[in-house]
Amino acid sequence: MRKPEFVYVTFIKTTPEKLWHALTNTAFTESYWFGCSLHSDWKVGSRMHMDRFGKVVNEGFVLESDPPRRLSYSWLSVFDAEMIKEHPSRVTFVLEPSNGAVKLTVIHEDFAEDSKTLPSISEGWPLVLSSLKSILETGKPLDFEMPRSAESA
Repeated sequence: MRKPEFVYVTFIKTTPEKLWHALTNTAFTESYWFGCSLHSDWKVGSRMHMDRFGKVVNEGFVLESDPPRRLSYSWLSVFDAEMIKEHPSRVTFVLEPSNGAVKLTVIHEDFAEDSKTLPSISEGWPLVLSSLKSILETGKPLDFEMPRSAESA
């Protein structure tokens, strides 16, 4: 039986190139992701880590990188004593041009049995992706609080 997956689809009025930049540029990620910033050279096999206030909160390795169409990396939440014990899950971003916009599909899968990460990302991804959409379409991220599941980061 397959483990549960998280899938989120949204349409963003932007170009695939601008969306790719938003997903991979360290300074830009910090602008819509609760002050977290992603760091990598985005080459397959390279380390990826997410920092918040100078502390690594998530880490993994780039699994796929096909600009500006597809990006995938492993994900391990290292800020939480329970989540760090889990094997890394996998995040995949699929960017598809669609009627003057970009269809963004985010798939987060391969969770451990009784995963603590799954409930955390299920609350976090919709907020992050909504803020990403807002900043790309209006120039301003959403103003909201960090989800409870990520406050210890």
